[in-house]
Amino acid sequence: MNSAIKIKNVTVVLGGYFKALRKVRAELPQGKIIGFIGPSGAGKTTLIRAIVGRQKIASGEIAVFDIPAGSAQLRSQLSYMTQELSVYADLTVQENLRYFAVMFGIKRQEIPGIIANILQVTDMTEYAKQLVSKLSGGQKQRVSLAISLIGFPKLMVLDEPTVGLDPVLRDSIWKLFRQLSASGTTLIVSSHVMDEAERCDDLLLLRDGKILAHDSPEALCQRTGLKTVEQSFLKLVEMHS
Repeated sequence: MNSAIKIKNVTVVLGGYFKALRKVRAELPQGKIIGFIGPSGAGKTTLIRAIVGRQKIASGEIAVFDIPAGSAQLRSQLSYMTQELSVYADLTVQENLRYFAVMFGIKRQEIPGIIANILQVTDMTEYAKQLVSKLSGGQKQRVSLAISLIGFPKLMVLDEPTVGLDPVLRDSIWKLFRQLSASGTTLIVSSHVMDEAERCDDLLLLRDGKILAHDSPEALCQRTGLKTVEQSFLKLVEMHS
């Protein structure tokens, strides 16, 4: 299987002394949903920022589709949804999407059709002309996700995309992730919620800036002899303590 991302001995130092990542190594497959799972402070966001080229690394290297992370030529091939909502509250949903589509460099005549498609995919069509400031937290989260879909990039990097969503909405978002993956998109989804790990194809379990395990949920459970990823994670923590 081809690798979407190659991470080679990456170390990140924050504040001049704190090692947020410690010689992390991994190859992440194309066209899969890859979960970065671990508690707060495990290094998930730091690794994500390094992959999208927003985090300086002290040593090592990262390649995305065989191109060095952070290269200008990757901008049209990946999207990054941060934990903070990256939307303008004083614009409507449609206006937000139009603005980011223009910034992305999409031809103006193509923008209306792309926006209509994204609104449908994220189930936000009925809110298209609603000011973002008037939306609920879950709806704002979906607008952020809609923006990350502009251009339908080869790689979507999503930092805690379902935090604060109700179970029904969370399930619908994961169905969307599965559809995107089936169409060939590679998704990185970070979460501290262990039951979301069960929905991924491939898992990186992180703790204290290190990878405890990299495997499929099924293989991980088989390896530890336990029934859930959460139980397996706790077992691995115990083994490495």
